[in-house]
Amino acid sequence: MFAKPFEKPIRVWVGLGFPRQLNTVVDAYQFAIDWCGNSPEQKAAIRACRAALAGDVDAETARGVFVAFARKKDILIEDGSIPPMLGSAHPKHA
Repeated sequence: MFAKPFEKPIRVWVGLGFPRQLNTVVDAYQFAIDWCGNSPEQKAAIRACRAALAGDVDAETARGVFVAFARKKDILIEDGSIPPMLGSAHPKHA
């Protein structure tokens, strides 16, 4: 199994708001497998990573599917984002 690096790493929140960087398809696959849950987005991320590892799709396709999963679960670190647990303590202004 090859590492298949992403062009740009994916950063996600884990635990109590600690960042984690996923650099490769294997990193993303392991994260999705270990994630507690069974959502359609999680299943899609796992399938996409498996397909990338098998050479059926490229790493960036798997990255896109994983990013959609992480965004849906509110764990994706995007520019200026704060940990979800801290974000919920501050009301959002419309």
